[in-house]
Amino acid sequence: MYNDVLLFIDGEWTKAAAGRTMPVENPATGEVIGTVAHADQSDLDRALEAADKGFKEWRQVSGFDRAKVLRKAADLLRERADKIAPLMTLEQGKTLPEAKGEIMVAADVTDWNAEEARRTYGRIIPARAGNVYQMVIKEPVGPVAAFTPWNFPINQAVRKIACALAAGCSIIVKAAEETPSSPAELVRCFADAGVPAGAINLVYGVPAEISEYLIPHPVIRKISFTGSTVVGKHLAALAGTHMKRATMELGGHAPSIVFDDADVDLAVKILRANKQRNAGQVCVSPTRFLIQEGVYEQFVDKFTNGMKSIKVGDGMSADSQMGPMANPRRITAMEEFIGDAVQKGASLKTGGKRIGNKGNFFEPTVLTDVPLDARIMNEEPFGPVAVIAPFKGFDDVVAEANRLPFGLAAYAYTGSAKTAQDLATSVESGMISINHHGIALPETPFGGVKDSGYGSEGGTEAIEAYLNPKFVTQASL
Repeated sequence: MYNDVLLFIDGEWTKAAAGRTMPVENPATGEVIGTVAHADQSDLDRALEAADKGFKEWRQVSGFDRAKVLRKAADLLRERADKIAPLMTLEQGKTLPEAKGEIMVAADVTDWNAEEARRTYGRIIPARAGNVYQMVIKEPVGPVAAFTPWNFPINQAVRKIACALAAGCSIIVKAAEETPSSPAELVRCFADAGVPAGAINLVYGVPAEISEYLIPHPVIRKISFTGSTVVGKHLAALAGTHMKRATMELGGHAPSIVFDDADVDLAVKILRANKQRNAGQVCVSPTRFLIQEGVYEQFVDKFTNGMKSIKVGDGMSADSQMGPMANPRRITAMEEFIGDAVQKGASLKTGGKRIGNKGNFFEPTVLTDVPLDARIMNEEPFGPVAVIAPFKGFDDVVAEANRLPFGLAAYAYTGSAKTAQDLATSVESGMISINHHGIALPETPFGGVKDSGYGSEGGTEAIEAYLNPKFVTQASL
C-alpha cells in the first residue's frame, strides 16, 4: 500500500499548512499512486524553529549516546526493509532487489556514522610555555539544510542525515517530490529510534523556493546537496554569499578504461552490471567506455550482447533486471542524446528506443564511433547508454579521461601493476576503482573534484564537514 506522504516537522507528521499536495506517479505505469505534501514558507518557518530547538537539545547528548540512537535506527531499517523496498520500487522504478539493497546499505551507513559519533576526537597541541595547555575540540556546526535527489531516495538522504546527527547537528531534509515515501520511511526509522523532536525534519515542495529560503536563513549553518552540476553551482554560490559551509556531490561522466592486458570478460561483466544498475541513473555510472585497440572489437561484441540480454520490466516483477527510468524527462533526454550522436556519425549497436507506450521503459543502448562534439560525449547522460571508443596508448586515454570538467568516478581494468599505479596518479577524479567496482562503501570517501563538487560523504572525512574545530588555550595561574 502506498500512502499519501506528509511533512515531518518538530517530531510530528503533518499536512502542509495550506493543504497543498503534489501527485506521485509510478514510472512503470504512469499512474498516480498517491500524493505528497507541498510545503510553503510557513511550513519552512516551523521547520527552522524546530531545527533550532532540536539542535540545542541534540548537541547536549554525548557522542556515546547519540551512537546508541543511530544504531537503533540502523536496526529498524533492516527490520523494515521488506516493507520499505516496494514503496521505493513503486515510486522510483528500480527493481526490488536493488531497492532492498539500497536500504541495507543505508543501515550500514548509519552504523558507520554511529561509530564516528563516538570518535570525534580533538587533540592536545604541545605548548611553548610550561604553564599553557593547548587543545582542539570538535563542536557541531549547527542546523543543516540537506537537498537530496530521486535516483537513490534513501541512500543520498541517509549519508546526510546520519552524518549530521552523529556530529550533534540537527537537520532539515528537502527530499525529492517524485520519490517521497522511501525517504519518509527512513526519517521514521530515526524518529522511532529516539532522535528528539526537531533534530530531524523532512519537507517537500518547489526545490528552488525551498533552497532559496533555507540557505540564507540565519538558523542554517551548513548545506549539503546531491544533484546536477548546474544546480549545485547555483546553491554553492548562494551558500558562499551567506558564508555557509557546503558539501557538494554533483554530476559525473565516468571514464571506464580497459587495456589490452585486462581480463576482458571480467571487465564486461562488472561494467555492464553497473551500467544497467538503476537504469543508468547513477552519478558514478560508467559512461565513456575507452577500450584499447587490441581488445576493442572483442569488448564491443561481448558488451553489446550483454546489453541485449538485459530483461527490462516493472521493478516489481521477479524476472526484471532493469526497471523503468524514473520520469518521462529521462526518456526525452535519452532520445535527444542518441539522436544527436547518430546524426553526427555514431553507430547504434543496440537499443536506442523507448519500450512500449506505457511507463518510462528504455532499451539498454550501445553507441560506437561517437565524435567528441556529440552531446553525449560532453554531458552526463544519466541513463542506460554506453558510449564505446578505442584508444591507442596510455597518454591518449588519460587525456580523454581528463578532458571534461567532471571528476567524480573513474574505472580501469589492466593486468599491469605499473599501469594501475600510473592511472591512480594521473586520472583526475575523486574516486578510481581498478579491476573491480569498489566505491561508495560507508567507510571510504565519496566525492569528486572539478565540476563534480567538493567534500566527502563517506569515510572518516565525512563527519568533519559537520564539525567546527575550536582551539582552546589556557594558562595556569
